[in-house]
Amino acid sequence: MKFTKMQGCGNDYVYINDIEGKIKNPSELAIKISNRNFGVGSDGLILIKASDKADFFMDMYNSDGSRGKMCGNGIRCVGKYVYDYGLTESERLEIETLSGIKTLDLTIENGKVSLVKVDMGTPVFTPKEIPVISDKDTLLNEPIIVDEKEYKITCMSFGNPHAVVFVENVEDLPLTTIGPLFENHTMFPDRVNTEFVQVINRGHISMRVWERGSGETLACGTGACAAAVACILSNLTDDELRVTLLGGDLYISYDKSTNLVYMTGPAVTVFDGEVIDLGLEVQYDISC
Repeated sequence: MKFTKMQGCGNDYVYINDIEGKIKNPSELAIKISNRNFGVGSDGLILIKASDKADFFMDMYNSDGSRGKMCGNGIRCVGKYVYDYGLTESERLEIETLSGIKTLDLTIENGKVSLVKVDMGTPVFTPKEIPVISDKDTLLNEPIIVDEKEYKITCMSFGNPHAVVFVENVEDLPLTTIGPLFENHTMFPDRVNTEFVQVINRGHISMRVWERGSGETLACGTGACAAAVACILSNLTDDELRVTLLGGDLYISYDKSTNLVYMTGPAVTVFDGEVIDLGLEVQYDISC
């Protein structure tokens, strides 16, 4: 089974061309292939499939086998994959995801994709649709008790549920302790991705993220979008932001007149490989 490992700001996934639909057990495959000791090592698995609604369909799985609706860093790498490997010649693509169709604009250098701008669509603020258990219409800097301490969260969805928390210093956070407590808090019936954000100035923020199903990752594209929107709505920053993550920088802009969010960032191929045996109990077609 041939695969490509790619990363966007350090958020790494294993990518497989599944246009012919041969992968029959993606959840188990994601668990096995994501393991950093016995597999390839990644934050998850992304299958590139055929679509009757767009140019391609992105099917994304976290490292624990759970299925994700959207991945900002992942979709940029999908754009790079399909262009660099000759599946398309278009520099503007429509990619179908479980959270809708996203438009990608590719920047080409020396025949390869270097940057990708993604129309991330509109953030969803309605608690029931995120989902968050709350009787409020929206949750903007709403108090929450985690481990007997009060935090203030701003919640929204970009296909994945997000809770944004402002902190004074992201480097000092005991994220491995508090991250799982946010992820599994009773307010979030489908768990939640939590972004811990430090405002540097009106054009620059720094953040760390605890992703549901993956733990702390070097970057999260939808999380960077959620963090930027939360900052802008709280009047802490301007409408165009540099977001610094552990793995690099993303650039987010929010058009409040249309409610559209745009994300621009790198997409990098790490290496190509071939899986010989992952000890999968469920059969899959290794000829793909």
